[in-house]
Amino acid sequence: MTRWRVGLHLVLLAMLLAGAAPLHAASTPLVVEAALDREVVAPLLDAFRAAHPDIALDFRDRSTLEVDARIGEADPAPDVVISSAMPWQMARVNQGYARRLDSPAARRWPAWAKWRDEVFGFTFEPIVMAYRLDLSRHMAPPQTHADLYTLLTTEPGKLEGKVTGYSPFKSGVGYTLYQQDARYTPRFWDLVAGMGRVNAQLEGSTRAMLEGLSEGRYWLGYNLLGSYAMLWAQQHPEVIVQVPRDYALVMMRMAFIHRDAPHPVAAEAFVNFLLGREGQRVLAGQTTLFSVRPDIVGPYTAARLRDQVGERLFPIPLSASLLAFVDPQRRAAFLARWRREFRRAE
Repeated sequence: MTRWRVGLHLVLLAMLLAGAAPLHAASTPLVVEAALDREVVAPLLDAFRAAHPDIALDFRDRSTLEVDARIGEADPAPDVVISSAMPWQMARVNQGYARRLDSPAARRWPAWAKWRDEVFGFTFEPIVMAYRLDLSRHMAPPQTHADLYTLLTTEPGKLEGKVTGYSPFKSGVGYTLYQQDARYTPRFWDLVAGMGRVNAQLEGSTRAMLEGLSEGRYWLGYNLLGSYAMLWAQQHPEVIVQVPRDYALVMMRMAFIHRDAPHPVAAEAFVNFLLGREGQRVLAGQTTLFSVRPDIVGPYTAARLRDQVGERLFPIPLSASLLAFVDPQRRAAFLARWRREFRRAE
């Protein structure tokens, strides 16, 4: 073989190797916009980085409403979007912002936890109450929504400014949870009025509620994300978590690949990891986010939660019915009544 042919073959080989390089080995990182506390999800992110060392990951933790805004406004668009504000995620997918994922993991994913193979619920998180350990020195801690209502109406003096919950105006997930409670709690609006009667302090995040409980500013919290509350209670023994005994809502983090993802191959790898055995095993064993897959064993799985709580678990359905919650007229009417009932005692 002549020297020029050898040189040509070397050039062609170099071009082939360059073309075979993974598409996700990019100059910019894979961007995940998420309403998910980094502290809670850290084991999952570490496991992904270990499994995909060639993918640089930029995980950005924001509020639910901030994440929703980034979907349509960010330039460049994020690669993956994760949020607990389920109606907002469904609305964005319905508007065409999601890229369909065609993979074995997506096809095997439970039908009740996905929509059109475009958005996937990959956690199974109970909604809980939380209270300070020393609350029992003043009154019996609530175990049901009815108990909570009774305390709000019989102990307004002691609970003045000591109760906390989500602001439906500042938090997408908070608004969603109140909408769901209105379906299952017969005296929901009386409960909202009771919160107003004790001047309940409304927060934009579960973390803010938990910090207030640990600092003693609050005695009792309503509708906290169980994943955050359980992890917090492990590190702060003064906080007790109560899964309501009458019923417990269950929220799922919904993830989708943005249609304009700058790194679609890496984005698919990330979402497939969330749905795959390895990622779900990490969720079940190293986080309090609770895994969805029925073939995973660990302390934090949907199956184990169902065994412990039974038929009282009410998962928020991942379906087109969520779209009604973000209908502008319906949302405005709900928030107007919420504000009116909260001020009923004034």
